[in-house]
Amino acid sequence: MSLPSRIYPVVDRAVWVDRLGGAGARLIQLRVKDLEGAVLLGEIRAARAHAARHGVCLVLNDYWRLALDEGIDFIHLGQEDLDDADLAAIRAGGIRLGVSTHSTGELDRALSVRPDYVALGPVWPTRLKKMPWGPQGVERLREWKRLVGSVPLVAIGGITLARVASCIAAGADCVSAVSDFIGQPDPEAQVRAWLAATAEGAVFQDGSIT
Repeated sequence: MSLPSRIYPVVDRAVWVDRLGGAGARLIQLRVKDLEGAVLLGEIRAARAHAARHGVCLVLNDYWRLALDEGIDFIHLGQEDLDDADLAAIRAGGIRLGVSTHSTGELDRALSVRPDYVALGPVWPTRLKKMPWGPQGVERLREWKRLVGSVPLVAIGGITLARVASCIAAGADCVSAVSDFIGQPDPEAQVRAWLAATAEGAVFQDGSIT
């Protein structure tokens, strides 16, 4: 089991799939929380078209019914989303599944649904989302990797380019961020920098090699 990339931008509009996909990102999540109805559907369809053009594996956050209808590659669900999601229909539709986790209880639940990846966060403090959990830290990444085994582990929350190496060194298979991509003056250059930092053979500051 593996993911198509070690970097995983999370974006709120389809245009970012075009821009970051064009820069080399191959795994991108569309997380839209402020649209609905036809406008939301149009955004999803635009993201799907951009993803197909650039060879991006598109992950849709939350909207599993629309993912089924629109043939999206992958969905990401939070713990609360698991309460209502039809996991049998998702699997029957051939859609892969990622699940958020923040505690060992949530990890147990996530692993019980046989996810295609597990996300742990926030690794560092984040201002984008209010959460009842404090920063997990890189040591928790090491613990999670021991527990998930071959299931890919995604690190998310407060991650910057300078922190990527420590996440990979701690066992993360993939590193995700929002603002460190779309909040940068040159998002395309940032994608290329993240790709270089996570490339096989990249040397970390501590001398270790990916």
